[in-house]
Parts: sequence; C-alpha cells; structure tokens
Amino acid sequence: MWTFRGFVDVNFLVFLHLGTRRCRISPSTVHPDSAWSCQQARNFLMHAEDVELPPRYVLRDNDSKYTVAFDEVFKSIDAAIVKNTPQSPNLRAHVEWIIQTHQLECLDRFVIVSERHLNLINKEFQNWYNHLRPHSARDYLPPGCKSHPEPRSTIRINDVVCETRLGGVLKSYSRRSA
Repeated sequence: MWTFRGFVDVNFLVFLHLGTRRCRISPSTVHPDSAWSCQQARNFLMHAEDVELPPRYVLRDNDSKYTVAFDEVFKSIDAAIVKNTPQSPNLRAHVEWIIQTHQLECLDRFVIVSERHLNLINKEFQNWYNHLRPHSARDYLPPGCKSHPEPRSTIRINDVVCETRLGGVLKSYSRRSA
C-alpha cells in the first residue's frame, strides 16, 4: 500500500476449496497477528457453513501467524490440519495459482492507497473468480455454476456480452439471454 510515509505491507488470507475451486479472501490488515488470523479462520468457517462446504482438511504453511489457536478453530469442527514442509510451494500449488492470478490479473494494475481500497478490489476479484471466471478443472464452468447453458446452433456477434469489473481490469464474456 502506498502511503505518505512510503510503502506499507498489507496482508490478507486466501482460502480455497479444492473441489469447487471457490476462493475466499479475508479482509486485509497492516498488523497481522495470531488474533487476526484466528478471527479470519472463524469468519471463513461461518462462510463455509453458509455455502455448505465445510472443510475436512486445512493445508497451511508454517508462518508464525498460524498458532495453536488458529489450528484449534478448525479442530473444533473436526477438520484435520496439515502443515506444509518448509520451502515447498508445489504442495500448495492451487492456492499459489490463485494468488498469482490475483496479482497478475488484478493487483498489479492498481496503486493501493488504503486497506478499504484493497478490500474493495479483493471483494470484486473474489466475486469475479467465483461466479464468472471459467476453470478448466470444472469443465470451463465458474465455481458458482452448476451446469453449462443450453447449446445453440448459431451465435451472432450481438449475442456475446462483455461484463467488466474494476474499470475494465476484469472481463468476462457470456451469451445474451433470450
């Protein structure tokens, strides 16, 4: 984040459900600590309950922000905690891919000036990623879609609609409804 004092690191957590490829991005903070990460874990569990995707396993790295209290939040619902071995990004490749996508397709195109600004960008990216962006692991459906639209024999150029977010940074294309 750019401030009058210079650059400041801002942190947020990314949670991913591997089966559906749904992501959840936490609100950001400039002071990440154990209490903040535990609160984000509780918020994630409430969200997971709302969308009926409770975690059975939680794969996490070995950062000092993830304390015993963080693990206990997930153990309270009988989710197993799996810690990565140090310096092994390939063991969490799916999350690394989302973070890279978020950075390349979204964050690199903005100068972040406040936590509120970053939270807005993260929320828009999360909605776009979960509801509009096609995923090859899901037969090119967004995580929020259940099935493909009915096929048409011909599609005219006027039948294709481009929806943009964040001033045109994020784009998605769909067919106009009949």
